Amino acid sequence: MPFLNNIQRWADERPHDTAVVISGRRLAWAEFRDSAAALVPETKAVTALCTPNSVDFAVRFAAAVAGARQCAVLDPAWHPQLQEDLVRRVYASAVPEAVSTDDRLIDGPPGSTFLIGLTSGTTSVPKAFTRSRQSWEKSFEASIEFFGLRQDDVTLAPGPLASSLNLYALSECLYAGSEFQAHGHFDVGDVHAAITHDRVTRLVLVPTMLRMLSERGLTGCVDASGVRTIICAGSKLDARTLEAARRWAPNATIFEYYGASELSFVSGAGLPAGSTPDIGGTGTGRPFPGVEVRILDDGGAPLPDREAGNICVRSALVSNGYLWGDDGQALRSFGDWFTVGDQGYLDAGELHILGRRADMILTSGKNVYPHEVELALAAVPGVAAAVAAGMPDDLRGQRVVAGVVPSHGGITAAQLRAGLEDLLPRDKRPLQYFVLAGLPVTDRGKVSRTLLLEWIRTGDPKARSLGY
Repeated sequence: MPFLNNIQRWADERPHDTAVVISGRRLAWAEFRDSAAALVPETKAVTALCTPNSVDFAVRFAAAVAGARQCAVLDPAWHPQLQEDLVRRVYASAVPEAVSTDDRLIDGPPGSTFLIGLTSGTTSVPKAFTRSRQSWEKSFEASIEFFGLRQDDVTLAPGPLASSLNLYALSECLYAGSEFQAHGHFDVGDVHAAITHDRVTRLVLVPTMLRMLSERGLTGCVDASGVRTIICAGSKLDARTLEAARRWAPNATIFEYYGASELSFVSGAGLPAGSTPDIGGTGTGRPFPGVEVRILDDGGAPLPDREAGNICVRSALVSNGYLWGDDGQALRSFGDWFTVGDQGYLDAGELHILGRRADMILTSGKNVYPHEVELALAAVPGVAAAVAAGMPDDLRGQRVVAGVVPSHGGITAAQLRAGLEDLLPRDKRPLQYFVLAGLPVTDRGKVSRTLLLEWIRTGDPKARSLGY
């Protein structure tokens, strides 16, 4: 039961309390329940939902998973042709596990599929995976315990609800009976206004959003002392973002976690107010409640502490697998241990993320993961962002190169080398540096190491060499 039975409960117990506020429109618990319930009779067994952030989105999503129904959530920002293709695939591939004749707003069988998730991926067509109702109920229990969500919290997720991070935040709040807020689109001023006037106590967002909110909030004297929880996902927080967030929201515990769409939550850590962060480190905390983590080699054998291998998970939170797009590598299993191919190691119970095997740089017989290099560079004073990659090299096989976006003014290779002295082993440090006009990103907004190498190879002015 993901959350519908709980909505009924909150509507009975607290009918006039606020359930959701999206783009300024508010629905109390009783209004939310009644609006969703009215849509259930006309909602088909499978729904492809492609709607911008709105109260209507939240209501329609609730109706679309009632009973044994299934819902696929598409990003309205995707190209219309891609949207049409995905809608066709959803209706052709999804097989309802039972034709629901129940038109009430109730949860279906725990083991049944309710969500068809779509990964953004790097391919032209996103992969589609499915989740059971029970897997999300278990996830709610784990995340509510880990993050300390309370009914008197007001959660603001300023990103698109089509994103799994924000869709989960909405659903988690509906399950917990806690107020959820979102905006039509991300706007720094709107988020600052909500924090100031709407009693927001909890933020769920990605690191780039947190940096903008924190730095501009400090400049504009926006008071975020009432925020007690910040939850970040998508990538590890760099030193500059952590420092700005700590100053802007001094009373907040800042959580970052590692997970994957197919695995759900894996590990996480909270940085309480006043704590000192591990600058430049690769650690992502300890396993979530109910989650076991092991590092296995390619044959499925366990590896000892501090030895890198496949990050494998055993939990009740793992997805059911793919409807389409399964190449046999994206989600693999060794018995009941699952991996999405991320590499890492355990050290005294803490999980360290190194990155995808495909990104690994082999230089002079040593394995170097760009993620390690980028985290260390982001901790160097004067660096706003960094990206690393492996260039072909006749002597070494590959050499590590890095591009940096300065935080202000200029920066030199000598400053970068000096800044890495205590952060990165010598054999993992870049041999060549470039100043970037901006991060190399794909048309989907993902940082592209391939594009960085292309800029370097073609002498593109967006990557200016700082020498060796």
